[in-house]
Amino acid sequence: MKYSIIVPTFNEEKLLPNLLKQLTNPELRKNFNYEIILSDAHSTDKTIEIASKLVDKIIENNSGRKQNIAIGRNEGAKAATGDILIFLNADITINNPINFFSIIKNKFENSQFVAMTCKVDVEPSEEKLSDKIFHIFNNNYFHLLNLMGVGMARGECQIIRKEIFWKAGANQEQLAAGEDFDLFMRIRKLGKVLFVNDVTIYESPRRYRKYGYWNISCSWFKNSVSVVLKNKSLDQEWEQVR
Repeated sequence: MKYSIIVPTFNEEKLLPNLLKQLTNPELRKNFNYEIILSDAHSTDKTIEIASKLVDKIIENNSGRKQNIAIGRNEGAKAATGDILIFLNADITINNPINFFSIIKNKFENSQFVAMTCKVDVEPSEEKLSDKIFHIFNNNYFHLLNLMGVGMARGECQIIRKEIFWKAGANQEQLAAGEDFDLFMRIRKLGKVLFVNDVTIYESPRRYRKYGYWNISCSWFKNSVSVVLKNKSLDQEWEQVR
């Protein structure tokens, strides 16, 4: 089984190296068959320069068309040759990459699950009490949604069988926000989604620090309601925080 890791980027020179350092570990590459695809939205910093020697494919947006993260993930998926698509955001790291891939391999080879997601916590070195409280609630809420059959996975980590990704219609490119929720609602109609508590992805708290948890939660809620009722996000652009 081959995996395609797709990382959408836009001016991620500061945090992207942390993830790529993990993914290019020789032991990991020896034990698991995967390719790394960078799907870049025309970065103006050193993102491409940093990635050029570390990833297998770079898909650059030179069309002049503004590229949101939904477009970036779709463009990366078009270039993927793996059976399983692993979408990871550029500002994350993986807690125990060997365990991460071992669980993916086990769950997809020996089950009928069509997609998988996992816990998301804040990078431990930057974690505050407010981060811990919010993410405990959030992770349990997303787990419950999947148990109820709604289907939910944050964009930080989405693992999907390639044929299911395209059968579900991929990401809706008009959505600047809520595209992750929308995609997994459609995927859930095609099969079961697994939420794994034994796998943790660490994210940067940069957005929480700038806007605060209350504002971000309200934004998530309003966009998700708009996506469900109107098939469009309220936000026309998801502002970058670097």
